[in-house]
Amino acid sequence: MNNAIRQRGRELGFDDCRFTTAEAPESAPRFDEWLAQGQHGEMAYLERNAPKRVEPRRVLPGARSIITLAASYAELSIQYSVFSNKSMATNSDNPASRIQNPESHRGLIARYARYRDYHMVLGERLKLLTAFVNELGGADTRSLWYVDTGPLLERDLAQRAGLGFIGKHTNLISRRLGNWIFLAEIITTLDLEPDPPEKNRCGTCTRCLEACPTRAITGPFQLDARLCISYLTIELKGAIPVELRPALGNRIFGCDDCLAVCPWNRFAREGRLMKERARPELEQPDLIELLSLDDAGFKRRFAGTPILRAKRRGLLRNVCVALGNIGDATALPALERAALDAEPLIAEHARWAIEQIRQKTAPNC
Repeated sequence: MNNAIRQRGRELGFDDCRFTTAEAPESAPRFDEWLAQGQHGEMAYLERNAPKRVEPRRVLPGARSIITLAASYAELSIQYSVFSNKSMATNSDNPASRIQNPESHRGLIARYARYRDYHMVLGERLKLLTAFVNELGGADTRSLWYVDTGPLLERDLAQRAGLGFIGKHTNLISRRLGNWIFLAEIITTLDLEPDPPEKNRCGTCTRCLEACPTRAITGPFQLDARLCISYLTIELKGAIPVELRPALGNRIFGCDDCLAVCPWNRFAREGRLMKERARPELEQPDLIELLSLDDAGFKRRFAGTPILRAKRRGLLRNVCVALGNIGDATALPALERAALDAEPLIAEHARWAIEQIRQKTAPNC
């Protein structure tokens, strides 16, 4: 049955498919400790669903197996770079050195979000694969599928299934696909032969720790989400801490720095499933243009993408910070209009950006 499921997964566009048991991950105590330390920040759903996350059979009573899947979103033209901009690798304490796009007023969106929403793309295929699994197992088989949203410790399960290993940046790394991968799971009552687990292969490499703009990777395999730019620009609903704003550079949705430097990306393969669903217009969006979006315009612009999750207030908050970091006097009119926005979160960050630009452009006395 494993081979049949794996073959069907490939036909549906997944780049890898492995199997493990529905036993609790060995890392469960570390997850509980991480929550107890409050390092998950405002992501209350992680704590709320913690009992299920550490015990898969609470997700699906009678579960015996978990099918783990990967879909690559690597782009061959930029699949492996250990910071071609040397200043980014050596001047990590200088926020200005971390601006990844030198063109004025251009923002940076994490690579995974420059496609049609992966929840939709993978979900459509997971439904079909889950139906196939249930058909193989017979009338009594029950299965549930998840794409990032289910109460499972998916990276831990994927490592136990041999899909890859958890790197020092706490993301999954595949020896065949690098770390530009989406993960998905099917938990099922079907009894499937487990694959051998993958062992860690980071060695002495610490590139991801050195690359993190905010030092959110506090040690090997340790992440304080409250400092992570992906958390700050997506999960955090309120104001971005002032002391962290300069480190965002021109990033307006997520951050790829720790992923981009991973040496295993030299083995990455362009994803079959996501390639045709790319949104090229999201690669270098104009920040001034984004700042002019009203709520309806925001929804039209980002329909069907993960960026909708940030909502207008969150994205324009981020845009203001980015302009404060990289903008010049030509950005002031747009920011001054944003400072009058009816949304207080946007207005406050616009005022901060205005002050940053005025300080940079003020004549030396």
